[in-house]
Amino acid sequence: MRYLSVAEIAKKWDVSERSVRNYCAHGRVNGAFLTGKTWNIPENAEKPERSNKKKEQPITLLDILQEQKASKYSGGIYHKTQIDLTYNSNHIEGSRLTHDQTRYIFETNTIGVEKEVLNVDDVIETANHFRCIDMIIDNAKSVLTERFIKELHLILKNGTSDSRKDWFAVGDYKKMPNEVGGMDTALPEEVADKMKALLTEYNGKEEKTFEDILDFHVKFERIHPFQDGNVPLRYQQQIAA
Repeated sequence: MRYLSVAEIAKKWDVSERSVRNYCAHGRVNGAFLTGKTWNIPENAEKPERSNKKKEQPITLLDILQEQKASKYSGGIYHKTQIDLTYNSNHIEGSRLTHDQTRYIFETNTIGVEKEVLNVDDVIETANHFRCIDMIIDNAKSVLTERFIKELHLILKNGTSDSRKDWFAVGDYKKMPNEVGGMDTALPEEVADKMKALLTEYNGKEEKTFEDILDFHVKFERIHPFQDGNVPLRYQQQIAA
């Protein structure tokens, strides 16, 4: 077998002589050996991969959402998530906007109607909902906190008629009792403690399973911490999960 010098290998691999010596010293060049202070390197030795080269990580749904959000990609999963999630969650809350109207607001930031009366709150909450989803995508890897949930509620209800009511606590927990589907929910004075307990339990799980998300969903609904706007927030929290 023919052996080459450090200088010859450096030229062949297009790297510095120092790099070649480091590769050899760390045992990363098969068959290389020292004669005195001189490295002898097999001429067919393969160039080692850089040790700091990042290994490719699996692409997750969150990666795709963040990439498409940043590039303003139209027609992808981010585009579909914004429209479908906003339409369905707002529809449960009583919004009368159609799926096409929701899509039009997202795509053009305008609303065009003929011979139809629209509820201004429906339009405002739809636009606000898009912002909430963006905020969740941006912070999806952060720990879920009361402060974050309240901030989502503040964004969602900002500018609506509810935000002008003295008794309606926008961005804060409810001040008056409410119910969902005929079921009593936590009393206003119970909400803070119940939310702290729920988040402590949820954040204590290292790996969140689908069952954990469902459990959080049910307990959140039973607390129903806000006067209104709980359904959109519930769905948004599932994105973060």
